[in-house]
Amino acid sequence: MDAIRKQATKLREQVARQQQAVLRRLGTLSNDAALVDEAELMYNQQLQNLYNSTRAAKHFQRNIVRGVEGFISISSKQMEIVKKLAEDCCKYGDANQFNHSPLARASTYFGTSHNYIEKERESLLKVLGDQVCEPLRAQINGAPLEDARHLAHRYDKLRQDVEAQVAEVLRRGSKSKVPSVSEESVIKLQNAEGRLDELNSSIMALGREATAAMSSVEEQQQKMTFHTLFTMVDAERSYHQHALTILEKLHAEMQKRSCPTKLSTFFIISLAVPEEIFNKLWHFTIILYLILLHSLSIFVMKKILIKFSTSCATHARTTSWTFFIDVKYIQDKVCVNQDAYIG
Repeated sequence: MDAIRKQATKLREQVARQQQAVLRRLGTLSNDAALVDEAELMYNQQLQNLYNSTRAAKHFQRNIVRGVEGFISISSKQMEIVKKLAEDCCKYGDANQFNHSPLARASTYFGTSHNYIEKERESLLKVLGDQVCEPLRAQINGAPLEDARHLAHRYDKLRQDVEAQVAEVLRRGSKSKVPSVSEESVIKLQNAEGRLDELNSSIMALGREATAAMSSVEEQQQKMTFHTLFTMVDAERSYHQHALTILEKLHAEMQKRSCPTKLSTFFIISLAVPEEIFNKLWHFTIILYLILLHSLSIFVMKKILIKFSTSCATHARTTSWTFFIDVKYIQDKVCVNQDAYIG
């Protein structure tokens, strides 16, 4: 339909130009009328350009609304899935909290963080629905656009009447050139020319009104569409920034939990002996310490902790003597020293 309408408009413009050229040659229209017709052609071209521009903007706005509505629909389904996953993670973390395991804590952090992210996504979708879709939809179906288009259609119809009246003037003007022209024919020609002048005045006024209305609508469309696009970009930017901040915190927390402090294997000896035997055991301890110092290294000995404490019993004073030895560390060092000695 649009292609047919464009073709018809082009044909009408060609016919109008041909008619104006014939009228000028015949001299039936004054120079002022010719100037009016040129201005009318200018209004017609402006209205055609404005009509095409507003129609393209309307289609673009409709495509934006459809795309955003589809995005909101898909994102809502994703929100349901992610919220269910976050809920399951929180349940697992709460149920296994007593274990103090890294997995339980990581599950809780994961679920809580994604709940926050989905709240940000929910805010994004609300902005897209309220500040993007609704204003565009209102403008697409709004009265200003429909009123401006109605004026443009009235202008087209009136322009067809003008073209028909021009043809009538041409026909009667050609008859008036005959020498034996009747007075009735002259009167009809004058009436036709008067009617054409009225139509020209009407179409000029309607052309100005329709052009102003269509220009206003075009400006509103451009501003509204640009504003909604900027709002959409700003909302997405804010959402991704907040989501990134939450994910960075989650990543740091999980990385911390994935590298726990190395647990050492301790060999613990705890003895409680009377004080008179303690002196003998003390000498034995010194000898053992020197042997280990000679066999290993000073760094290994730092891993051997000897703790003495005394306690008072009812009848005898005893001394508690405890060794804390990092067996795994010592074994590693012994293997390294043996390899170096063999080498």
